[in-house]
Amino acid sequence: MVTPKWVALASLLRPALAAPQAPTTTTNFVETSVPTLTISTSVPSPTVPLTATLPSQAPLPPVQPWCIGQIFCPGAVLQTVNIAQLYSDPKTFVDKPTSKSAQQVLADFATFNLTTVTEGDLVNFVDNDFLGEGLELEAAVLTSFNTNPAFLSNVTDPLLNAFAQIVDGYWTQLAHNTNQSAVCDDYTNGECEGTLIPLNHTFIVPGGRFREQYYWDSYWIIQGLLKSELYSTVNATLQNFMDEIDDFGFIPNGGRTYYLDRSQPPLLVNMVYDYVVVTNDTSVLQRALPLAEIELAWWASNRTIEITSPYTNQSYMLARYSVNNTAPRPESYITDYLIANDAANGTPLTQQEAEALYGELASGAESGWDFTARFEMLPQFGDPGLRTYNIQNTIPICLNSILYRAHTLLADLYGDTNSTASAAHLQTAANIRAGILDLMWDASKLAFCDFNLTSNARNSFFSAATYYPVWVGIIPDEVLSSQSNAFGYFAAVNLVMNKYNGTVSTTFVDWTGQQWDAPNTWAPHQYIILEALNALPPNLTTNALPTPGSGQSAYTLVPSGQLNLTESQLPGQPLRGAQASQNVTATGPGSDINTLNGTVVNGGNSSLSEGWAATLGREVANRYFTSALCSWHATGGSIPGLLPRLPNSELNLTGSVNNTGNMYEKFSMLNVDSSGSGGEYTAQAGFGWTNGVLLWVAANYGQLLVAPVCPALVPSAGSASSGALA
Repeated sequence: MVTPKWVALASLLRPALAAPQAPTTTTNFVETSVPTLTISTSVPSPTVPLTATLPSQAPLPPVQPWCIGQIFCPGAVLQTVNIAQLYSDPKTFVDKPTSKSAQQVLADFATFNLTTVTEGDLVNFVDNDFLGEGLELEAAVLTSFNTNPAFLSNVTDPLLNAFAQIVDGYWTQLAHNTNQSAVCDDYTNGECEGTLIPLNHTFIVPGGRFREQYYWDSYWIIQGLLKSELYSTVNATLQNFMDEIDDFGFIPNGGRTYYLDRSQPPLLVNMVYDYVVVTNDTSVLQRALPLAEIELAWWASNRTIEITSPYTNQSYMLARYSVNNTAPRPESYITDYLIANDAANGTPLTQQEAEALYGELASGAESGWDFTARFEMLPQFGDPGLRTYNIQNTIPICLNSILYRAHTLLADLYGDTNSTASAAHLQTAANIRAGILDLMWDASKLAFCDFNLTSNARNSFFSAATYYPVWVGIIPDEVLSSQSNAFGYFAAVNLVMNKYNGTVSTTFVDWTGQQWDAPNTWAPHQYIILEALNALPPNLTTNALPTPGSGQSAYTLVPSGQLNLTESQLPGQPLRGAQASQNVTATGPGSDINTLNGTVVNGGNSSLSEGWAATLGREVANRYFTSALCSWHATGGSIPGLLPRLPNSELNLTGSVNNTGNMYEKFSMLNVDSSGSGGEYTAQAGFGWTNGVLLWVAANYGQLLVAPVCPALVPSAGSASSGALA
C-alpha cells in the first residue's frame, strides 16, 4: 500500500506536475550469503577553516511549484548548506533525512545570521539535525536467485564464464527494499523529513551515489535480470514504476522527491514488452497498458510540440526535453549555482539568465546525457560551455526514436484486443518516423543529427544518438539501398575498433570535460549499436568488412562530413609506458594501431564466413567485455585459478590495494583498464546498467568472446588530447 504521506504528496504535486510543459561451469564464484547493506554516513569536511564565514550569496531562486518543503527544495537552507560546501558531492546532503521535525530544523536554521554564519555553525547544524544518507534503504534478498543461469552455458571461455557468473552475483548486492521503519511519515507534520520516494517492491539500484531506483538505467538493468532469470525482480521493477505513474502521473528521473520536476528517456513500454516476451506473463498488461497510456499522454502534453519542416513543409508532433525549472537542481545545487554565479566563468548571469540556464541544466539531466557538447551552442571546456546549453530548443534523435518504439510496441501489446488503440498508436508512430527521417536524416552523410529549433535546421554534430533510429526499426531508404551505404552508416564504429583501445564513445569531442563526451563510453550505447547492427536486413550484411586502401586509415571509410571533424581533429590515442605522454600517429595507416588480420586487438577471432555487420558486432561485444574485465582486474578483481590478483605495487596505482574489483558506470575509449572520467561527480562503481549489458552480451555473443589481453598498469605520465602527433 502507498503510505499516507505519498497519497498526500501526490495530491499536492499533481496540479503542478500536470501543467503543460562454455560447458556449464562447475565452480561457483558467487557469494550467496544473505546480503547486508552498509550505510556510511558522510562527515562534513569543509575546505576552509571552521571559523570562516560564508561567501556572499546570490538572491534565492523562485519557489519551485513542483517541490514541496523548505529544507530539500531550492531555498535558504539548501543554498546556504551548499555554499558552505560541506560535502564533496552535493547529493549527499539532500539524501540525508532529518533527525528532527521539519519545523524544528527550520527553527534551528532561523537562528543563523547569514552574513555572519560560519562553516563551523553549519557543520554543527547538519550534524545535529540530519541523519546518514541511505538510512531509508535495506538490503533485499533475491529469493529466486540462481547461481548458474542458463545463459552461462553460452560463454565458452572459462575466464569469461567465471567473470560473467561473478557479475551475475552482483544483483544480490544492488537489490534494495525500502526500510519502511526509517521513512519519514506525514510530509509536513511528521517527526522527520526526507527525500526518498518509498517503493512498495524490491528494486535494483545503479550503485555508488545512486542509491535509489532510476528510470532509464532500469531498462539495461532489466536486460541483465532477464538473462539472470530474475523474473520476479523485473516484475517488481515494473510495479514500482507503475506505482509512480499512479501517484504522480509520470515516472520521475529517480526515486527522490527532488527529481519530481523531470523524467528520463521513456522506456517503460520497452521494459514491459521485453518482460512479456521472455516470461509470457501477460497478466502484467492489465495494469501496464492503461498506465503506459498515461505516461505517453504526459510526454505528449508536456514535452511535445508541432514542428514544420524547412525541408518539406510537412508538420510533425515531436518531443524534446524541456523541464519547467528555474532553480539549481537540489542534488547538484552548488554545481548549477556556480555555473551561473562564479566569476571564473565570466560575468555572473542576471537572475533571468540564471533561471533560463537552470531550466536547461534540468532538461539536460532529463535526457540522461548530462552533459555533452551535443547540446551546447558553443562547445567549450567546463562551465562556459554549459552556459550555452540549448537542449530545450533541440529535437533529439534519441528521445523521438524511443517514443516511436514505445508506440509501436504498445500497439503490438494491444494486438487484436483493442484494434482502435493499436491503430492510434501506429498512426502516432508513423508521424514520429516521418519527422525523424525528414528533420534528422542527412542522406549525404549517412547519419542522423538532432534538429535545432533555434536555427530551424539540422545540426551537424555527430553522436552515438545516430544509431537510435535503426535500433528501433527506422531504417532510411539510403541505408537499405546498398551494403556500402549500410556499412557507411556504421563506419564510425569500425573507426573506433581500429584506432582506439576501447568501445564507442558518445561523441568524438574530447575538449569539454563533460562525461557524455569523448573519451567516455557507456554501456547503453554499446547495446544500442549491437542491436542496430542486428536490425539490418540480412541482405545488407553479407559482404566482408571493407578495408582502407594503401596508405589510408579506417577514417577514409567514413562518409565525407559524417563526423564533422578532420582525421587530425579526432581524439588522440595515447601510447603506453614511458611514452604515455605522447599519442599515436594522428593520421594514415599508422593511426590504426589495433588493426589485425580479420579482426582488431581484443576483438575476438575472425571467421571466413563472417559478414561485415557480424564482424563489427563481434568486435564491439569483445571490446565491451574487455573494458569491463580489465578495469575490474585493475581495481583488485581476481578469480581463483583463472585470474590472479595484481600485486599491490600495481593496485596502488589505481588506489585499489584494499579493493576487490569495480564495475564502473562508464569506460574510456582510450584505456580499457580504467573508468571514464569528467562530469560533475567522480566515476561510480556498482554498476547496474554496466552489469546488465555485460550479461546480455554474454548471453548473445558468448561463443564469440575471447579472453582479453589487459594492458599492464603503469604510472601515468598524462596523455595528449586531440591533435595527435603526426
